Order: sequence, then structure tokens, then C-alpha cells
Amino acid sequence: MKRTERRNPPRSAQVLVVDDEPDIRELLELTLTKMGLGVQAVGSIAEARELLKAERYDLCLTDMRLGDGEGLELVRHIAASAADLPVAVITAYGSTENAVAALKAGAFDYVSKPVGLEQLRALVKSALSLPDRTEPSGGRQLLGVSAPLAAVRELLAKLARTQAPVHVSGESGSGKELAARLIHENGARRAQPFVPVNCGAIPETLMESELFGYRKGAFTGANEDRDGFFQAAHGGTLFLDEVAELPLHTQVLLLRAIQERRVRKVGSTQEEPADARIICATNQSLAGMVEAGRFRRDLYYRLNVVEITMPPLRECREDIPLIAQHILQRLAAQNGVPAPRLSEKALAELMAYDFPGNVRELENIMERALALSGQAPELGPEELALHRIAVEEDAEPAEAGAQAPPPASGEALPTYLDRLEREAILQALGKTDFNRTAAARLLGITFRQLRYRMQRLGIKDENR
Repeated sequence: MKRTERRNPPRSAQVLVVDDEPDIRELLELTLTKMGLGVQAVGSIAEARELLKAERYDLCLTDMRLGDGEGLELVRHIAASAADLPVAVITAYGSTENAVAALKAGAFDYVSKPVGLEQLRALVKSALSLPDRTEPSGGRQLLGVSAPLAAVRELLAKLARTQAPVHVSGESGSGKELAARLIHENGARRAQPFVPVNCGAIPETLMESELFGYRKGAFTGANEDRDGFFQAAHGGTLFLDEVAELPLHTQVLLLRAIQERRVRKVGSTQEEPADARIICATNQSLAGMVEAGRFRRDLYYRLNVVEITMPPLRECREDIPLIAQHILQRLAAQNGVPAPRLSEKALAELMAYDFPGNVRELENIMERALALSGQAPELGPEELALHRIAVEEDAEPAEAGAQAPPPASGEALPTYLDRLEREAILQALGKTDFNRTAAARLLGITFRQLRYRMQRLGIKDENR
């Protein structure tokens, strides 16, 4: 077996290159050496496996198709035997399926042929900046010891060490954005921006310019060049919350941005690099929307490379005391007061409650209880007021089946219908503590439809 000599001092990071084309192998060696890295290059999977047994590397860069097998074999081998070693693959131009397959198999990232040296350098720098698994992360954490949360925490740790697009699903309030932030904060991009975007809160007419930016004069009011969310997240992570709300036209543009890693500002004729990891979230079924023709199938496959489902709080009841007390301590610290403890009766009521609003609802309950406690050292069922929530929920079926009040004398039909709609929206907002996403779900409409109706009927946050 022929081995190349190391070209750099022994203390530099070491990269294993696997490619059966001598010209490409030489190009990669030269590029990596100029970056100050030590390089060993081989032309087969068999040679690579032998080196992996004998040497320690900081990065493996492999072609997808090799003379003695597929690069995916090496990706899977490294994932099983050297999980801490990031491996990136080189795919043929336009080979979307291969790139997705590699990411699903555990590859850190991929680069397409012809290999762009700038993109290659960025990939290598990102891979070599991965934190050590023992390195402590920031203050954010996913609390809980239950089996569902333990499984999610293990998957989050794995995904933090890749650049694969991630789709976080789960009910409203279950912690989807927290999951996205944990992936970002424990990954190679942790020192770069994390840019959250609520897709449901952006008017359809502004979606393209908000995501990709615009040039001066592109439309009325465009008085200067402006970057979009993709540019703001350059080098970091772009979190697309409520991604199911994206209009079909924007879905086409997003798909191209993910595949080509380039975006074009509104009013521009030139594309520019877009180096942002994409994590998306929704409480709807994207697969169901694909079948209904409301979400592009090709975009779904690119966003859903890996899916994480955040468990609802009712499936993690054993974690409720720990999470509740942690929330109380945080809220008390923010208010500069001692953190009260929860009485045994209060804990029993919390454990028996189903939390349709999940952790977000638990936070609201704890915040209300703390405000009503008068700085008492212990919170009981009276402060939690769960009985009031239960009464409201028990009343829902009767309210739903009740007869609507008749129109007032002389009241026009449009006015009457607007009044009923306004009352229904206010009732839903009241039940969800003015959480618009949860209210829209309760009403059976989208976030955008709710926002439009609230604007038309003059419903504002001051009405709460």
C-alpha cells in the first residue's frame, strides 16, 4: 500500500483525502497544505481503512465514487468506528440524491464537483472548528431525564456535529426553537449568528426580499441596498420557524438557495454565496402538505434530511417537577426575588395536567403563580389556578355546540358575521394567552390567515 508523506509539521491538524483521480487528489493536497494542514492522500477505501486503524485524523475528505466501492461505505464505517471524526464527501455536480444520502449516513457536509476552492476552504475550517464532545456548551440545556427527552438530547448532540439540514417537528410550545439553538450552540458554527425567522409572520409580498435581500431601486421604497436573512446568517444558522407557511413561489427560491448555496437579491442579476445551515420547524405535517400539493416534494426532501420530533410534555410527566422548578428559579432571578418551592399538592396537580400548550404553557402558569404568590416561600394549587383552566377546557364542547346569538335588531349580515368572527378570535387568543400560533391552530386556520383577520377586525395586543 502506497502512502504519501506528510507535508506539514506534526502538530498541525491532519486530513485524510480519499480520491481515485490523481489530479483531484493532488489539487486537494496542495490546497489543504497551503492552509497549514497535514495531508495524507490515498485512492481507495481499503487504503483509507488501513490508515484509519493506524493514524488519528481531524477530518476525512472522500469522493463519493471510488474504484473499490462507494464513499458512503467509508462514511458509515467512520460513523460506526470513529464518531468524533468529521467526514465530508465530494459529489458529482447536480447529484442532489448523493448529497442527501451522505448527510443521512452521518457525513459532516459535502462539496460538489467541480470543487470550488473557496467552498472547500470554508468546509474544512468549519469541520476543524467542531468543539470537543467534552467541551461545555452555553447556558442553554434540554432538561429532563425521561426516555423521550434523553433520546432527543442524544440526537441533538449528533446533529450538532454535522451540517445536515434538520426539520424539527412537534406541537406548539414543545421546544422546537430550543432544539435548533442547541444544535447551533454545540456545533462548528456556534461563534457565528443564529438567525430565527417566523415565516408565518412575514407578508407574502415581502417574503422574497426579507429572505434574500434587495438592491436599491428594486421596488418602490427600496432606497438602499439591504441584506436579507440569508446574508445575516452567513457562516451561521438560519432557523425557519413555521416553514409550512412559505408560499410556493418562495419554496422554489429556497430550494435553489439550499442546493446551489447561492442567493440572488431582488433586483439583482448576480448571485452571491449563501453559507448558512438550514434548520426548519413546524407544528404541521409537511408530508401531509406535500400530498395535498401545498408544499413542494423536492424541497421537503432537502429540508427533511433528518427529522427531530419534540415530545409533548404530557409524554414526559416525570420531568415536570424538574422543569417547573427550573422555570421558577429563572423567573425569580429575573424579578430579583427568592425562588419559591412547589408544594406536594401543587406538584401533584401539575403531574395530572395534560398541558396542551406544553412547556410554553407551563412557563405561563409558573409566571402567573409567581406573580400571585406575594413572594411566599411555597406555591400551592391556589397560585397555579389549574382548576380555572380545567373549567374553561370543559366548557369548550358546550360552547362549540351552542347556538350563536342572533343578529341584533337591524344589524346587517356582514356586521353580524364580523362580530361572531371577532368573538371567536378573541376567545381563542384568550385561551392561548395571546399566542397567535396556538390560537390559529385552535381555530383551524393558518398563522397568516389569523393575522389578516386580526388586522381586518382591528384586534391588537392591547385587547388582551
